[in-house]
Amino acid sequence: MRAITVTEYGATPALAEMPAPEPGQGQVLLKLRAAGMNPMDRTLASGDWKPMPATFPMVLGADCAGVVERLGEATSRFSVGDDLFGQLLIAPLGSAGTYAEYVAVTEDAPLANVPTGLDDVVAAALPTAGGAGLALVDLLEPLSDKTVLIVGAGGGVGSFATQFAANAGGNVIANVVDDDAERMRAYGATETIDHTAVPLPDAVRQGHPDGIDALLDLVSDATGFAALAALVRSGGTAVTTQYVADEGVLGAAGVTGINFALPSSSELFERVAEAVALGRIVAPPITRISLEEVPAALDPTQARPASGKTVIRL
Repeated sequence: MRAITVTEYGATPALAEMPAPEPGQGQVLLKLRAAGMNPMDRTLASGDWKPMPATFPMVLGADCAGVVERLGEATSRFSVGDDLFGQLLIAPLGSAGTYAEYVAVTEDAPLANVPTGLDDVVAAALPTAGGAGLALVDLLEPLSDKTVLIVGAGGGVGSFATQFAANAGGNVIANVVDDDAERMRAYGATETIDHTAVPLPDAVRQGHPDGIDALLDLVSDATGFAALAALVRSGGTAVTTQYVADEGVLGAAGVTGINFALPSSSELFERVAEAVALGRIVAPPITRISLEEVPAALDPTQARPASGKTVIRL
């Protein structure tokens, strides 16, 4: 099969031929139809983040959608022909990578059925970004009439979080460049701020002198996060996906600080897919690419879409 791999941490991702996997006991073999790309894929390939042991060559990717082609022995959760999607961030890294034509994975992995009528490309865009967007908003509930600032709202996670927060009754301030402002308002944001035109903390402070109730920061470093978390009033919550929250300092100020980690589960992904299938949530703009185009898409020197999601069609 064809797959995108790295031979060691920090190596240049390349298209390679590999043996197609065989489903072992308790496993399903998925013929992949689409693979969602996420910033964490590059971080894992570089070795900057090592949440678990890895195997090389490491097949990149975690998000996917595909059809069950074969079942291993003692497998009963799914059937041949089932259309599934999910996130396969499974140890050892590289053993269940999704930038590939096939993957064999244990049936108790965080997989869920693709709802009827939902395109596989859209389904592959949902697990990490949609799951994180929903799980982040779950942390803030109840949100009715509360003001929440979402920093980096134009990306995949931010696009979903903006919609889930607005649907929960929150007054969303979406931090995006002007090109994405109209889309954010269509998602339900009540306000947008372009940080390239005005310093974000200053703009928020001016518009909300009494502070905000919650912060979801998807992009800032420790200094930037601390500056924005200072705008959260006592009793509020400040969440970062970059693991830069000083929970002790925030707690002393009466603010709940959270370093977010995605609680991957089939149930979470089912909730996201149901919301999209029913039209309560829409997927962000999706750039579709082929497997051959992936190395260039991962090249940090090449231009990439500034917003939305990129999905590999297989």
